[in-house]
Amino acid sequence: MNDVSNPHGITMRAATRADAPRIAALILMGAAKQTRTEVEIEEEAAHPAYLSAFDEVAASPHNRLFVAELDGAVVGTLQVTLIPGLVNRGRKRAKLESVHVDPAQRSRGIGAVMVAFAVDFARRNGVGLVELTSNKSREAAHRFYRRLGFEQSHEGFKLEL
Repeated sequence: MNDVSNPHGITMRAATRADAPRIAALILMGAAKQTRTEVEIEEEAAHPAYLSAFDEVAASPHNRLFVAELDGAVVGTLQVTLIPGLVNRGRKRAKLESVHVDPAQRSRGIGAVMVAFAVDFARRNGVGLVELTSNKSREAAHRFYRRLGFEQSHEGFKLEL
């Protein structure tokens, strides 16, 4: 899934169950407020709950987990959820979730390759709108998404259950 518009040597591929601990570690490393050490992150990422969560995502026909590889190492991850709906005559949406690049690999174009891949995947699946949310404190991420053409058009709300 590598293409000529990717001069960085990044390979995008569907995630496998074996990738689940690394994906979990990348998500934990990308937390808006980092409070864990590297060792604590690795220990948490090995929790069996992440394998169960991976299985549930993988079983869904509307969800895809992808990883970015550089020189054979997983350096990034993202999830794409395809959402059918009635708005705008049934325009399908894609939501990008958990877009994370290894902090040691940031500012190398990996995130841009990942998002371009996800947008292309969405387009190929009949999507008319790609959306994402980002923690308000992640100002660098917001600049990154604006550079890629995303607009901050809505306020988001969450209700933890």
